[in-house]
Amino acid sequence: MVQDYYISTDKDLLNVGKIRNFIAAEYWGDGRTLEEVEKTIANSYCFGIYTTEHEQIGFGRVVTDYIYFGYFMDVIVFTKFQGKGYGKKLIEHMLNDDILKNLKTIALKTKDAHSLYERFGFRRIGDSPLWMSIDRQKLD
Repeated sequence: MVQDYYISTDKDLLNVGKIRNFIAAEYWGDGRTLEEVEKTIANSYCFGIYTTEHEQIGFGRVVTDYIYFGYFMDVIVFTKFQGKGYGKKLIEHMLNDDILKNLKTIALKTKDAHSLYERFGFRRIGDSPLWMSIDRQKLD
């Protein structure tokens, strides 16, 4: 099967306006401004997923120290592309990224996508209805 997408960490490829408009409309996006989204992108390790014609399909970012901890944020697939497996492809790619795959802990918060993230090894943290993590820290 021919792959109909590609994923890149090149921030210059990101359609920041489209990302902002999508995030600002979400319950968790809290009406973010374009300036706020630009700043979060500048200060995060970012991933864009694109069609082979270079149309952006989705976005995800990670706040990280690049050694011990990463926090998945703003993992989105634009409405036009939802339901086609692109979100799973993006998450899988992020987790297998050369930098992120060695982090000791990866965390995220979600209100409604627990089953999606559980497929990738994320587990709920305590009795929190939001927090999930993959914890690879050895405590021996």
